[in-house]
Amino acid sequence: MRTAFLFPGQGAQTVGMGADIAAAFPAAAELFDEANEIVGFDLRKMCFEGPADQLNSTTMSQPAIFVTSAALLEVVRSQPATQRLTPDATAGLSLGEYTALYAAGALSFEDGLRLVTKRGQAMQDAADATEGTMVSILGLDEDKVRQLCDEARGGEVLEPVNFNCPGQIVVSGSLGACERAEQLAPGYGAIKAIRLEVAGAFHTQMMSGAAEALKQALLQTRISMPAPVRTIANITADYYGSIDGIVEGLTRQLTGAILWQKCMERLLADGVEEFYEIGPGRVLTGLMKRISRKTRVTNISDAASLKALLG
Repeated sequence: MRTAFLFPGQGAQTVGMGADIAAAFPAAAELFDEANEIVGFDLRKMCFEGPADQLNSTTMSQPAIFVTSAALLEVVRSQPATQRLTPDATAGLSLGEYTALYAAGALSFEDGLRLVTKRGQAMQDAADATEGTMVSILGLDEDKVRQLCDEARGGEVLEPVNFNCPGQIVVSGSLGACERAEQLAPGYGAIKAIRLEVAGAFHTQMMSGAAEALKQALLQTRISMPAPVRTIANITADYYGSIDGIVEGLTRQLTGAILWQKCMERLLADGVEEFYEIGPGRVLTGLMKRISRKTRVTNISDAASLKALLG
């Protein structure tokens, strides 16, 4: 039976995440300690205690989610009951793609953490230099969302950027264009248009400054092509086949659309039957219910779910 490990992206963070697993499993506690040494501040305390406004910032949430997901993965890898649970493929939503590449062996823990810390800072800097946001459109198909963007754009930036699952597409762009999209969405039949709590217009050309800064960091990072575990790319819904492809994919992620639904459909078409969401929250578990109702995802997000898995 083919297996895939899935890793969540920004927005999955909650104050207290990782605290119970660090208390219950020494392997997780050691990874949080290692993370503190790498980043040079108390990331562990930020995950465990907050405050929420700081944890929710782009600069903090990205390394925090990466480390919490990696700590959960470390427990799965280190416990005798689950050591044989290994993926045939990995995938991660936006930021989660870094954890997916780490899980596949393409990145070391230190390099992955340094990259997501750099990514969070670069995205915050780009957001500070522009005025943008994102809006989740519920209940419309891709054609209708593109028509909505065409009407609402008004010469500004506005694009559909997160194709999460049927009936859930996120648009991103300038503040004015996003406001117009919110107002016009009901006229296209949308159930809801929800403004997201994000710093800027992620996954659009408004992040081009961040993409350039990230590319330089990627070019200086040691990346390897793992085998036999394959990682699927958000921007193509195809597997990475080269180191250059990984650099290109992670760079383009910042200014291009995330094709999550197509990524999951590709894994299903390739015979993956067992899915594990490893990381804080249940976002990817919920999305899979909308993509393929019959497909079960085992959620590993805290000590209780780990202990259930370990039996």
